[in-house]
Amino acid sequence: MYRKTFDGMNCSIARSLDQVGEWWSLLIVREAMLGTTRFDDFQSRLGIARNVLTSRLNSLIENGVLERVVAEGSEKRCAYVLTPKGKALYPVLVALMQWGDQWLGHEAPIKLVEHSTGLPIEPVGPRVGERVLALHEVRAVPGPGATEKTLESIEKRNRAILGEG
Repeated sequence: MYRKTFDGMNCSIARSLDQVGEWWSLLIVREAMLGTTRFDDFQSRLGIARNVLTSRLNSLIENGVLERVVAEGSEKRCAYVLTPKGKALYPVLVALMQWGDQWLGHEAPIKLVEHSTGLPIEPVGPRVGERVLALHEVRAVPGPGATEKTLESIEKRNRAILGEG
């Protein structure tokens, strides 16, 4: 059965997917991060159907990821720009890009470097200070929104990942 929403799921990943998990959504956000602001430019760069683009842009606006503003130099046209919430997706896109570069067997079309030095950026990942932590070096603990079901999931995850049974 097709799930239309993850609203009832007590999971930050599921709730995030409700807002940006449709595959066109992150590609639209990527284009916005690359400076695309106009509907026709999104449409031509992505090759997306106009009705689908309209739907995705409206959803991203409704979820506070993009905002519609008056286009510079034309009061009749609108532009789509990232909000702070949208800009906060940058590490997510970098992580997806790095994952794809490493695991999907193709040459990286883009490399990211620090603007001022030209040095390649480090892999995105969970850190303590400068140290990137591997999956087995992290344990989950209940957060303020934890439920009984969450506690069970945390215990099961920790036992499996940390080799405790």
